[in-house]
Amino acid sequence: MGRVRLLRTPEDRFTDLPDFDYPPSYADVDHPTHGIIRVGYVEAGPPDGPPVLLLHGEPSWSFLYRKLLPVLADAGLRAIAPDLVGFGRSDKPADVADHTYARHVEWMRAFAFDALDLHGVTLVGQDWGGLIGLRLVAENPERFAGVVAANTGLPTGDFDMPKIWWAFRDAVENAQVLDVSRFVQSGCTHELTEAELAAYDAPFPNETYKAGPRAMPALVPTSTDDPATEANRAAWERLSTRDLPFLCAFSDNDPITGAMAPILQRKMPGAAGREHPTIPDAGHFLQEDAGEQLGRVVAEFVRGLS
Repeated sequence: MGRVRLLRTPEDRFTDLPDFDYPPSYADVDHPTHGIIRVGYVEAGPPDGPPVLLLHGEPSWSFLYRKLLPVLADAGLRAIAPDLVGFGRSDKPADVADHTYARHVEWMRAFAFDALDLHGVTLVGQDWGGLIGLRLVAENPERFAGVVAANTGLPTGDFDMPKIWWAFRDAVENAQVLDVSRFVQSGCTHELTEAELAAYDAPFPNETYKAGPRAMPALVPTSTDDPATEANRAAWERLSTRDLPFLCAFSDNDPITGAMAPILQRKMPGAAGREHPTIPDAGHFLQEDAGEQLGRVVAEFVRGLS
């Protein structure tokens, strides 16, 4: 596949975002065949603080981390929240076929390490932020200081996904109009405001911009002949032999990923002997339901690494 056709959300879509007045930054990532893609991100905290890479998932964007950013910044950490390619302020490949698991891993690798040259990073990954982020950790372990897995996993296709996830995948595939904010709301335990719902819809002026959110469910490995299966199995193998500090901070009300928490705690050597908190009264998008609490958990974990 050659260079991808890109769309870029107009800046005026991002005015008046509630509690998210961080100035946007941009980094160009280059690939010999895909071309140059612009990744949008926001930062908070001292630029020389320990870096924390906050990776969101489907179908959200860095706005999801607005409640964590001030908590991490106040703790002296450099919090960096990029938008996955196809989401937020990042460029949006216009065709669903332009999105592959491998490409999303490479785009975030190029952002974090080629563009920002991050070292000593703590990953915070939720949903696809973990599917991508755990691959980054496995394949670039020298760059990381620790991992916080929050409502996420690293599927290989060896085990079936929960029924509720299949229902979500079917809903995305069959939606004539993909209601992004409604999907976010369905993963929260509390009601989002009209302004918050509008913020989740902001990156997508119309259906042509939604190839990313439409593509992601089908990229989750659900059988062992999936193109990502071998790479994810290799990532499990590498992660399970490295003593990288590893914390599970799952919510108490996520039927999609809840079963992954005990598996990660058992498989990851760096998870042994830690107290892994369960974030109460929170759904799949625990950053929305309990962002400040999750922020405090992450800050305490990172402070304990030094």
